[in-house]
Amino acid sequence: MELIKNSRRRSFISNLIHVLLNIAVAVVSVIIIEFTESLLLAILVVLISKWRVLAVRPRFWFANIQSNLVDYTVNLSIVILIYLTRISEVPNIEKNVVIFIYFLIYLVWLTYIKPKSKRSFMAIQSGFAIFLGTSALYNIGFDWWATPVVAIMWIIGYGVSRHLLSSYDESKLSTLALYFGLIFAELGWVVYQWTVAYIPLGVSSLSFPRASLTILCLSIIAYKCYDSIYHHQKVRWSYIKTPISFSFCIIVLLPLMLSLLGPNVPVGL
Repeated sequence: MELIKNSRRRSFISNLIHVLLNIAVAVVSVIIIEFTESLLLAILVVLISKWRVLAVRPRFWFANIQSNLVDYTVNLSIVILIYLTRISEVPNIEKNVVIFIYFLIYLVWLTYIKPKSKRSFMAIQSGFAIFLGTSALYNIGFDWWATPVVAIMWIIGYGVSRHLLSSYDESKLSTLALYFGLIFAELGWVVYQWTVAYIPLGVSSLSFPRASLTILCLSIIAYKCYDSIYHHQKVRWSYIKTPISFSFCIIVLLPLMLSLLGPNVPVGL
């Protein structure tokens, strides 16, 4: 009995230290951006915080990096969004409020969402990576060449699909992830040619591209189709009617509401 109590106590202390370190990473990242406006330095802090990915034999590095692509995507995306808010030409009050919102999202991700391993949470994690990843990419890379944008979109698509499909007993995991990455890359090229950023409630620092909503909704439909095929060997309407209706509301009605609440900003060509 004493051994069990000691084990639980060590486990609690270990989890507490892990949570505090995650909070420290978020705080340090924000402080670096706030006082130095250095995106590279903040990214370096994030990468250093993931040292355990490489704390194995080199032959396991690639596998560890693949399994952590969603975490990398979310962490780097939030840091980029905080940086873009910091250097934006908006009132300081708006900057501080938006940075605080991103900081809270970062804390929730690090301390609550990321550690979960249930399939439902893995789907939420993938959704975070899709929305935040595409938002950060098109906010910072709208005037880049098309090649790096398309390549990063492929990485995002490959990472999120591999992450979610790994919760199933899928024998063709890598192949399906490659296909999904290709679809993301194609969508990324289309979006690169023309997209619109929405400014909710007129807060320009919270602007996000419409593509983020659209790609997220299409991904939800694709996921539910796969889940239906996995369990029933066919796509059942009962599985996809809700996500299709939800996606219609998000893709059509929400942008309309945002257009009425705030101006649209053209991004890219």
